[in-house]
Amino acid sequence: MSPLKVIFLADTRPGHYHLAQGVIAALERLRPVEVTRIEVKRKWIVPTRWLRRRIAAKSFYPPRMLRMAYRIDADTIPKADLVISAGGETHMPNLCVTRLLGVPNIFCGSLLRGLGPENFSLIISSYDRDSGSDRHLVVLKPSSIDPEALGRPAVVPRYGLENHPKVAGLLVGGNAGAFKYKRQEWERLVSFLTEVSKAWGTRWLVSTSRRTPDAVADRFAELAKDESVIARFIDFRTAGPGTLPEIFASAEVIVCTEDSSTMISEAVSARLPVVGVAPAAHRFTDEEAEYRSFLMRNGWCRVLPIAELSPDALAKALSETEPLQENPLDALAAKLKQRLPELFS
Repeated sequence: MSPLKVIFLADTRPGHYHLAQGVIAALERLRPVEVTRIEVKRKWIVPTRWLRRRIAAKSFYPPRMLRMAYRIDADTIPKADLVISAGGETHMPNLCVTRLLGVPNIFCGSLLRGLGPENFSLIISSYDRDSGSDRHLVVLKPSSIDPEALGRPAVVPRYGLENHPKVAGLLVGGNAGAFKYKRQEWERLVSFLTEVSKAWGTRWLVSTSRRTPDAVADRFAELAKDESVIARFIDFRTAGPGTLPEIFASAEVIVCTEDSSTMISEAVSARLPVVGVAPAAHRFTDEEAEYRSFLMRNGWCRVLPIAELSPDALAKALSETEPLQENPLDALAAKLKQRLPELFS
């Protein structure tokens, strides 16, 4: 088939544009895709309420809106078959480009108040409340990670008290929003790795992130000198982004700090048993709480307070997880073909 030409409108937040990249990866399972990526940065002087009003106005003119609000020249936008975006800042440019080109569009995430689903051909959501809408598709948050390309097994053994993983991954985040880690909680997480290694003979693959405090990264770097505990330490400060697939390919289970929905979702997409660890001071938004319940209800992950971490507690949590059996990219591709058949005929 000829390539599906996609306009990908991306904001600056990885947690958003990774969702759109996951949808694009699923589309590639069905036909070749040719992507034009356009960065979205709204002028700070343009209020959201004004943008919403202009979208519904009879005088709405997409080229003017793109130029005034986003410094995007409509003449530079190539012809395309589909528009994709994720994140609130991309709502309006998505609609502008869609109306400019007269093509279907996909949005990943939640709609702004006052913006109806009829403005989009398909909305990718991870919230059960949207399951009754004919414009929504409720799925695990999309990820471009392909478990088969990573070499992940199709059937994952059940780990627990009688079957300990030989290699475990730890994904370390940091303070974010209502998530606040105390120094003693970081110390507890560091000592927990040593306890598991001594009790089970498990070795760890550890990766920090952009949110990880320097002092915490330094503590894991120090522990990494003991190769009986940490087999591989990836320091975000020097390695940068994009290193998680290396851990997903080799780890048998994943432990992840609860502040990062993206890291947890990607680990689930890689068909790994996932256990989140949470500080005492944390709170989810209503939407995020709903998504975490969705993950827990499907048995894809479990959560432990950092204060209660122990080898036995981890074993029990792992015994209650049931990783994905299907390839999430194939599953999403099948749903996209069903919902937007005109793109694949």
